[in-house]
Amino acid sequence: MTVMPFKKLRNMSAIEKRNLKWGLLFVSPWILGFLVFELYPTLSSLYYSFHRYDIIRDPVFLGFDNYINLFTDDPNFPTVLWNTLYYTLIGVPLGIGFAFLVANLLNTKIVGRTFFRGVIYMPAIVPAVASAMVWQFLMNTQFGAINGMLRAFELPIIPFLSSPTWSKPSLILVLIWTQGAAVVIFLASLQDVPRSLYEAASIDGANGWRQFLNITIPMTSPIILFNLITGFINAFQEFTIPWLLTQGGPMNSTEFLLTFLYRNAFINFRMGKASAIAWVILAIIVVFTALLLRSSARWVYYGGD
Repeated sequence: MTVMPFKKLRNMSAIEKRNLKWGLLFVSPWILGFLVFELYPTLSSLYYSFHRYDIIRDPVFLGFDNYINLFTDDPNFPTVLWNTLYYTLIGVPLGIGFAFLVANLLNTKIVGRTFFRGVIYMPAIVPAVASAMVWQFLMNTQFGAINGMLRAFELPIIPFLSSPTWSKPSLILVLIWTQGAAVVIFLASLQDVPRSLYEAASIDGANGWRQFLNITIPMTSPIILFNLITGFINAFQEFTIPWLLTQGGPMNSTEFLLTFLYRNAFINFRMGKASAIAWVILAIIVVFTALLLRSSARWVYYGGD
């Protein structure tokens, strides 16, 4: 027979009750923080997503109108959704692939390996504002360092951030540059691959490329899956770098879901619509994560027989 929690509490000894009281006291800052800064904002955004709310006036219940209007009446939403999918579906695989290749290079015995490991991780710890300032200097059409070099060689300049054609690829380049954390995670997983597998493959006549395809990738595939999932989640919520570099321009070519949410919430004060966008982002992230996990049975190797 299952004993109810209050019956368990009543049957506790004095020492157990004292330990429970002190335990709850020590964990109470986290519980309070979770309730105030996590649970309450989440439930509030869900509530406001069904209302018209502009902070000043009282909320007006609209039902699902915010969601329906977002997909049917907002002329900007299809562009925003396309920009986000383009950035995520192209940028994340390229970034993870770059991180995986760099990790394999840094896992070999090369001169200055420790130095290069530190350098490749630096973009992950540099504040986003500083990163944006550096890339703004590098990519500036008139005074940027990259275009300055192109002019020196009498080559045509590239309008990285001022052209709708180049703006999203430019942001993807910045995304690839910030893969230092993924490189470190890949390095840790590569060092866990048993050396005996490579020795056995060498004895059987497998060259480096065959070893990479048949040993390195399968043995690190769980980590590849992990980095893909976290990469997709972060890319769908990308805000700081795009906003600082382009603020959604030019011609809405870099207006992503989170910058669109910010514009509706804190510039147009459409809190209800912004809350609906937040839940749409959550739904998209859940769908993509579920698809990745479902597909992982075909290509992720977890060991065993």
